Amino acid sequence: MALSLRSMTRADLPLLGTWLREPIVAEWWHDDPDPEALERQYGDALDDRDPTVLRIGEVDGVTAGFVQWYRLADEPEYAAALSPFLPVPDAAWSLDYLVGVPELRRRGVGTALVLAALAELGTAPVVVPVQAGNLASVATLRRAGFTVAAEALLEPDNPAHGREHLVLVRGVQVPS
Repeated sequence: MALSLRSMTRADLPLLGTWLREPIVAEWWHDDPDPEALERQYGDALDDRDPTVLRIGEVDGVTAGFVQWYRLADEPEYAAALSPFLPVPDAAWSLDYLVGVPELRRRGVGTALVLAALAELGTAPVVVPVQAGNLASVATLRRAGFTVAAEALLEPDNPAHGREHLVLVRGVQVPS
């Protein structure tokens, strides 16, 4: 499997909307898939007015998934919500990802998306809270070299889930 990342464009928004409607994606990634909502969510980053990095993953020429990463310093409320559970380094980033093509799930594509993002981030510390029930995402991040650093009570992306999260890290010193 050969995975490559390319910059997301507005032409990718309809496909992202389709992926967000997939039941397993909608379970964990609770974004509004309507075109206007996607424009509000991602338009500033597409126009370089928001520093979030948006990438589309392609596997052997098939558009397969999405990954985004952002500095936690650019999301101060999010960083503040994490800080009671884990000291968040000033230089820390976070990321989100999804595999949109059902036939490509459980084949290492999620791990490949995360590893490709990490390759672009270099040695930067990365902090990723995951809803505790999302065992597949926890396993994906562990395969990509993350460790569980803390348990946290955070607002869930999907209001149907509880507040219990695992905070996974890479390149972050965890106090003992």
